[in-house]
Amino acid sequence: MKLDILVITVHPDDAELGCAGTIIQSKREGKKVGIVDLTRGELGTRGTAETRKHEAEAAAKLMQLDVRENLEMRDGFFLNEERNRLSIIKKIRQYAPEIIITNAIDDRHPDHGRACKLVHDSVFLSGLVKIETEYKSINQSPWRPRLILSLIQDKYIQPDILIDISDVWEEKKAAIAAYKTQFYTPEYAMRESEAETYISSPQFMKSVEARARDLGKYISCEFAEGFTSGRLLGVNNLFNLL
Repeated sequence: MKLDILVITVHPDDAELGCAGTIIQSKREGKKVGIVDLTRGELGTRGTAETRKHEAEAAAKLMQLDVRENLEMRDGFFLNEERNRLSIIKKIRQYAPEIIITNAIDDRHPDHGRACKLVHDSVFLSGLVKIETEYKSINQSPWRPRLILSLIQDKYIQPDILIDISDVWEEKKAAIAAYKTQFYTPEYAMRESEAETYISSPQFMKSVEARARDLGKYISCEFAEGFTSGRLLGVNNLFNLL
């Protein structure tokens, strides 16, 4: 299956927080979109790898994803090494996306910036003819997307592009709320062994909304998501910027 957009992020819920609005909007426009999570998020203070798996599946249904997979790298300890690069290269070549979205170039969580570098390196290598990979015993063709974008996550980074997600804001919130063990939801009964975390407090979700409102302000809309590109972006018509 060829995808229009492939989101490759390190933890289940990174995509929902960073670009669920863009995903849902793209699906409404008839685009094919998938997510590949690099890890199971097994080091999270709350919940387990199994609960995160179920939550990711629920979020995938809400976003109407065409595919969602997990490469099961080691949460917190994965490296930018040949084995992990090849795993990502195989997925890039399998789905041949036009656009890839990945984690922030730098962030509070060290996994985010490290995953961003790993994905960027893999994207470049995926286009090299002399790197040979197989899928279902068939040789894969080299593939490099037209564009790779990075999320803006906890740490504010000046965006290179803003996407108006006002029409799908409620749907984005629902996708995030699918992670009941991770974020504040009144119906989730916290286990005795679990402590409130930075992201499980009600204040964190308020900050997510505040960020979206602040970014929206710059393009005269209610809510927006921001991305960095690492290169200049261009259009062939000034009116496409309106």
